Amino acid sequence: MEHQEPVFSHAEPCFPVKDVAETIRYWQEVLGFPNKWTWDDPPTLGAVSWHGAHVQFFQYTGTTPLPKEYSVWIRVRHVDALYALHQQRNANIVSRLEQQPWGMHQYAVRDNNGYYVCFAGPVEDKRATDAVRPPAVKVHMQLPAAEDYIRLSVAVGWSALTHEAARARIAPAVTGVIAADAESGMVIGCVLLMGDDLSYYYVKDVMVHPDWQRKGIGTAMMKALTGWLDTHGADKALVSLITGETLEPFYRQAGFTEAFGMIRYVNKG
Repeated sequence: MEHQEPVFSHAEPCFPVKDVAETIRYWQEVLGFPNKWTWDDPPTLGAVSWHGAHVQFFQYTGTTPLPKEYSVWIRVRHVDALYALHQQRNANIVSRLEQQPWGMHQYAVRDNNGYYVCFAGPVEDKRATDAVRPPAVKVHMQLPAAEDYIRLSVAVGWSALTHEAARARIAPAVTGVIAADAESGMVIGCVLLMGDDLSYYYVKDVMVHPDWQRKGIGTAMMKALTGWLDTHGADKALVSLITGETLEPFYRQAGFTEAFGMIRYVNKG
C-alpha cells in the first residue's frame, strides 16, 4: 500500500465559555462572523466561521474561574476594512492597527469572555500605490547585465551569485526590464520575464535597490512589462507570479489577480 501523508485543511481553536449562546451572539453582532452552528438547547457547544476562519466554544462547567490569557491569531485579507468595522461596532479594541516587525499589520480585541483575538494581514501602502516615478529614472525593456543583477540581489538581501550563476539565471528569460538612474546610468532595478513565449509567462526577480524603493520604480517597471506583454506577448497566454501577502496590492495594480495554486519545497536538510 502506498504511503500517504496526512493533509490538513484547517485548525479550530476551542474556547471554554460560561454562555455559548451569548458568546456566539457577540462574535456575530460585534465581530461580524456571519456563520454559526450550535449543539443542544440551550447550546453547550457551538462555533462561528467567516471564510476559512473557524472558532469553537464549549460550555464550561468547572468551579474555578476561567483564565483570561487565551488567545487566537487570525489572518485576514483587507484587515484595515475589518478594523474599521470593529471600530464602528464598538468592539473592545485593546491594541490599534499597526505594522509589526514581521511585515503584517495587526490589531487585537477582547471578546465578551475576556479572550484576546488578534487579526492580522497586509494593508495596501497608499504611498507606494500613489508614488510617481522620478523624472531622473529611465526604464528600458532590456535584460540586466550579470554584474547589475548580482549587485541588486545583494542589496535586497538575496544570496550573492557568481557571474556564471547570474548569467545562467538571466539567459533563459524571454525579456526583461531595467530601471537606471538617468544621471549616472547605474541600474537601480530589474525584472525578468520567463516562459515559453507561446502560452505561458512567469514574472521573476522583481528587484529595486533599497535606496530607490517607495519612489514608484517597481510600479514603472511593471507598467513597462505589462505594456510589452499586451503588445508583443502571445495571445491568450497565462502570466503568473508568486508573491507574499504583503505585496499583493502592488501586483494587483499591475492587473494581476489571485488564483488557486499549489507549491512544493525541495527539502534536503
